[in-house]
Parts: sequence; structure tokens; C-alpha cells
Amino acid sequence: MSSKQTTLAVTDLKKKIGRKEIIKGISFQLQKGEVFGFLGPNGAGKTTTIRMLVGLIKATSGKITICGHDLKTDFSKAISHIGCIVENPELYPYLTGRENLQYFWRMVPGLPKERIQEVVDLVGLQNRIDDRVSTYSLGMRQRLGIAQALLGKPDVLILDEPTNGLDPVGIREMREFIRFLAEEEGLSVLVSSHLLSEIQLMCDRVAIISKGSVLKVDTVEHLLSEKERVIWKLDPPEKGKEVLAAETAILSDFDQQIVTYHEEEHIPDWNGKLVSAGVKVKEIQVKLPTLEDLFIELTEGETID
Repeated sequence: MSSKQTTLAVTDLKKKIGRKEIIKGISFQLQKGEVFGFLGPNGAGKTTTIRMLVGLIKATSGKITICGHDLKTDFSKAISHIGCIVENPELYPYLTGRENLQYFWRMVPGLPKERIQEVVDLVGLQNRIDDRVSTYSLGMRQRLGIAQALLGKPDVLILDEPTNGLDPVGIREMREFIRFLAEEEGLSVLVSSHLLSEIQLMCDRVAIISKGSVLKVDTVEHLLSEKERVIWKLDPPEKGKEVLAAETAILSDFDQQIVTYHEEEHIPDWNGKLVSAGVKVKEIQVKLPTLEDLFIELTEGETID
């Protein structure tokens, strides 16, 4: 990733409300052409951070740089590189999709009118753009919201819960569309989401945030490969668990299966101790955790919003 262009850099960002520090010095970077996942339980600080990134609220301290422009000292230039949907897209249901886009197009000085049709084609709303937004499905509204966010040709697109409320087909379409924007259009896309399985499929890298602090920033692949598990199928399971617990941490046990970390060099030794203790080792399976497993572990069991 290091050879890629950095489009958004967040450095030691803090936000205090009264005496309470809501955001506690978080740092991360987005690269051109990547989808970056922003994960955290309810109250972790995701939306507060996003609001600071797009200039809706001011940071107490720290630095936000967008395409080389400091958000604090060069606000107009910095913010011109960002498109965003925070929470729900703001649309006028009694207007058509095209009329909505024309309304927002007028707010961006110097933007050619052809850009409206360009974003309509980009989000795939050609057949319904002249229908009233009140007749749109939730997925179509999300696409129109993204079209609106793309009007100004941003380098960074920030989407807060873009798959919220969508059915499984809509979720898959949105995931594929976001990947297309990153891979084909070269956008940096920051996606805040509580759908861990979707983030795992959609994102190149993720930041896991809890209680106002970023716990980890890494590629999904690397995060998961670091935390390989071993599933032991043992008989009797109670005795097997007792033997393994003396050697390593038991992550979970269910349905006669015991889960431990994968420590390759110790597996033969532990297997020998189980056999010596009269435990039948029916199966040893090495498995990558899901992002959900890792998330729960890092946030010490906090639930996602």
C-alpha cells in the first residue's frame, strides 16, 4: 500500500465535549483506489469521526489532510476532494432523481451540466432517473445519494452505513458497486458499517475503533491470518478441555469442539498430552477466524451497533 497515493490522512485526532474525551487520538490513512472499512460498536466514535472528516464538527486537536490540503487551514480546497453520505442521503421525495441532482449541481460552481448524466450512468439509474424519488426502492435511493456525492468528482467518498436496510440482493449490488468505484474509478472509499461479513468481503483494509480509540488498522487478510484458530474434536470433551487449558487459552467450546489459537510448533506436543491423558483426538482443524470473531476479541466482547 505504501507506494500508493495517500488521499486522506488522519493524525492524532481528538474530540472533547466538555471534559469528556470522545475521540482519543486516532490516526489512519486512506490510499487511492482502496475500500477502507471503519468498524466499531455503538458509541465507539465512528460517526463523530466522520463528522469531523467532512467538516460538520471541529476537532479539538489533531490533523486531517485531504489530498494534501489541511482541513483546518485550507478548508475549501480540502473539502472539495470529498463526497459523503452521513447516515441517510438527503433527498427530496417529491422531485425526480434528475431534479434532485440538478438541485445539488447548482451548489457546485463551475461544474458542467453533463456531469449529471455522467453520475446517473455511473450509479446505473438511467431507467428511473426521471421518476419521482418517492417511488424509489431503498437501494435506488442509496445509489442516488451516492450519485449526488459524486457530482463534484471527489477523490474520497465517505459512506456511513451504505447497506443499511437493504435486502441481501441490494447489499451484494452495493458491495460490487463500491468495489467498482475503487478499482475502476480510482476513488478512496471509506465505509462505516456494522455488517462485519460485508466489510470482510468489501474492504481492502479496516480500522477497528472502540471507545474512541483505534485498536487495529490492517488488511483484512493480515488481520485474520494473524489469528488462526485450531478446532479440536475430542472425546471426552471435558477431559480434553482440561488438558488443553493447562497448555493454552481456550477461546470457546461448543458441541464437543474446543477452539484454541493456532501455535503450530506446539500442536504435536498438545496432541501427545491429550492421547496420554486418555482423550481420543477425533479431528484437528486449522481455521481462519471471521472478522466478527476478531472484532469481538479486540473490543473485549462489545456488541456492534
